[in-house]
Amino acid sequence: MNYSAPYIQIGVEEENDSWVISQLYYKDWAEEQNIAIGDTILSVNNGPLNEFNQLKYKSIILSANALTIMKSDGNLIHIHIKHLDIPQQLIYILIIPASYYLLTLFIAFYLHFKPRNTKLADLLILFMLTVSLAYVSSGVSGRMDAIGIIINRSSMVLCLVLLLHFLRNYYSFVKTNWVFTNNIKLFYLLPLLAFILGCIGIIYPASNDILSNFVLIFFFFLLIIILGILLISYFKYSSPQLKILLNSIMIPFLPFLFLYVLPKILFHTYILSAEISSLFLLLIPFSFIFTQLAERLFDIEYHITRLRYYVIFSLIFTLWFTVGLYFIAGHYLKITVMSGLSFFTFSSLVILFYIKEKVDYRKRKILFSTKGDYIHQLYTAVDKIGKTIKINELLEKFAYEVSVHLELEDVFVLTYNYDTNEFLTNSGEKIMIHPETMDDIRLGEIRKIDKVYLAFLHQDAHYKRALVLGHNNTIHLKDEELLWLELLLLYVNNFIENTKMVEELLEELKHMKQADDGQLPWLNKLLWLRFEEEKYQLAQELHDTNLQEQLHIAREVDVLVNAKDTTETQEKLAKIHKQMVASLHELRSYCENLKPPLLDTLGLNAALEKLIRKVQERANFFLIYSIDRLYLEDERMNLMIYRLFQELLNNALKHSYATAVEIHLKEKNDGFEIIYSDDGVGCDVEDIIVAESMGIRGMQERVKAFNGHFYIDSHVNQGMSIRITIKEGSETHDYDAHSG
Repeated sequence: MNYSAPYIQIGVEEENDSWVISQLYYKDWAEEQNIAIGDTILSVNNGPLNEFNQLKYKSIILSANALTIMKSDGNLIHIHIKHLDIPQQLIYILIIPASYYLLTLFIAFYLHFKPRNTKLADLLILFMLTVSLAYVSSGVSGRMDAIGIIINRSSMVLCLVLLLHFLRNYYSFVKTNWVFTNNIKLFYLLPLLAFILGCIGIIYPASNDILSNFVLIFFFFLLIIILGILLISYFKYSSPQLKILLNSIMIPFLPFLFLYVLPKILFHTYILSAEISSLFLLLIPFSFIFTQLAERLFDIEYHITRLRYYVIFSLIFTLWFTVGLYFIAGHYLKITVMSGLSFFTFSSLVILFYIKEKVDYRKRKILFSTKGDYIHQLYTAVDKIGKTIKINELLEKFAYEVSVHLELEDVFVLTYNYDTNEFLTNSGEKIMIHPETMDDIRLGEIRKIDKVYLAFLHQDAHYKRALVLGHNNTIHLKDEELLWLELLLLYVNNFIENTKMVEELLEELKHMKQADDGQLPWLNKLLWLRFEEEKYQLAQELHDTNLQEQLHIAREVDVLVNAKDTTETQEKLAKIHKQMVASLHELRSYCENLKPPLLDTLGLNAALEKLIRKVQERANFFLIYSIDRLYLEDERMNLMIYRLFQELLNNALKHSYATAVEIHLKEKNDGFEIIYSDDGVGCDVEDIIVAESMGIRGMQERVKAFNGHFYIDSHVNQGMSIRITIKEGSETHDYDAHSG
């Protein structure tokens, strides 16, 4: 409908059964076509005006392909109108709405197929499509087309109701209290009412202006509610997410509200036409795109900052271009053409900056370095340097990597000794540089001094290290090379700190082994804390189970002691005796869990057999097991195996919901292997790791303490399998090999 005929908007008045032109909207075009106020229009689109539907609603010819006009002197002129004759209407009513709708449709499909919060995404998609539909239909409703009027009025109100609905759900998503009613569904009556008013306007054309004002009042009412909610929420919670929401909604709506809606309602005119002021509304849906893509609204700040950066540069150039164009060709160009060129230049520059950003990243090897990708080189250098375990080796490797990458021969690490006030290189050569130079330079700073580059690397209580790059005034490091070196300096500084800690720890372990003076203080502290944690957990379990049972028995005995009626005393004593026996069995079970009695007397196999019998009495699954007889030199492993069986079977009882469980202890030539599997509900292994499951983590730590290997494989509704392998004697470490 928008493309069916150019939008011309010629006001007419009926005089003596003729339609005389009373107003011209596009005056420049009318002047070119020799159309003037007072001329008589004889036909539109080669048909009489009495059959022209647009005149039934208003005394305006809104669109036409052809006009036949009689001038005041009686001359007839025939005008064939093309879209390009009035470029403003082509841009504002056809090109921009169509482009916006297609772009919105593309983003809607993208959001629909992207994994996300489904309900939020669906509301966001509906809101964006409704805004685009309202914008596209504005040109059709402006031509007084019946369907266009209904769609425009309905979608105009509906988009704000969807926005209100989206905000209610988004507040819940970011865990912020909603400050308005939760019954949003009632507001969907407003777009239905706007639909009904549109239909009434078609039946009674004379009421169209009044009904249009009612729809604008609905729009204004919803907008005030939305802005009020955001303002109250922002001042109440001072959240950065709500601040961005407030700005992204308020700023685009203000021009449309104050330049079109309010003047139209109050004074039946407007300051800025709807097609121009509504352009600002197009910013609203796209500000929410970042909300859905990033899943966190504060991530928008990065995109807003980048957009602001590009907009400032584009705006400065556009102003420069417009001023230059005005002085060079201002007398030959119309204001509308100049404004169109300026807008096109501005938008093109913003798009160009984004394209350049992508191209720069994809072609960074060509654009920024003839030797390759600096980021890749940085990762490679960090990987090579990070594999060293001694500071001297690390410094040598660091100097070598810098020398190779920057193609310099004279590269070395200079160390200033605060105790001797001497400068030493990693090769042992003495070099004199003024100490003040070393004091002034800061971490990561690269300074050009005489014939060298000096880069501060690391400092501690005794030494200050700097990287020296000799250049002899024959080289000049490029900006990207300096940036690469600065980043590498920060990495190496951390490497040195970590390497020092490792060296000190290994040295301390070496001395401890040689002196055989017991454990390290920090290890004693760690073990003490773990013991206390275990005792606390045991005390909590006893308090919640056995102790509560004992208190209950004591209360019942106290009731019997003070009871006057002794007829049922024997029966109640028998019940209390049964409870005490059960409590003793439970307490004995705790003691056996803490120290299995059969483990020391009859050995591992007997202890495991008893454990399995107890599990079978409680289990709802079929248990298949086999236990090989092991001959282990280290008796500590017997307790570790027992604990592993205990934990695996307890997990099967509590969490697996399995129908069949298998567990096997197998002897190996150099150790043993435990294999467990079930057909239960399973789980996601990554969820176990993230949740730091105490059972799984405890087993892993036990196995790790003996330098064993712990393998777990599980999927949701596909059961779980665990394999544990340990080689006897593999827990012995050669500390000398690591600290020599």
